[in-house]
Amino acid sequence: MKPVILSADGEAMLYSVPDAVAEHLEDCCMAFCTRWLWESPEAERYRRTVNGVTVVCYTETDFIDYLNTHAFPDQPSLLIEGLKCPFYEIPAQYQNLPRFNF
Repeated sequence: MKPVILSADGEAMLYSVPDAVAEHLEDCCMAFCTRWLWESPEAERYRRTVNGVTVVCYTETDFIDYLNTHAFPDQPSLLIEGLKCPFYEIPAQYQNLPRFNF
């Protein structure tokens, strides 16, 4: 398990995720955002139709739920702490960690 920083335009959050996710964070997040949310029957709850257009609504906690339920159920991801800062103001001690802003 490795630390990563995730955010959905709110507070930056530090999570512990499986090594494979941390090492390929952008690919994993993009697969969640661009494929799983749109195609998986299990992701139906995230889809809405607004004025005839289908949209998805989710946060970084939904990505963590996806990892824990579908992608890596045997390696649960956990919230370590909120960093009390926006994604674009990551403190120096966390600057080298993988990060993704949904």
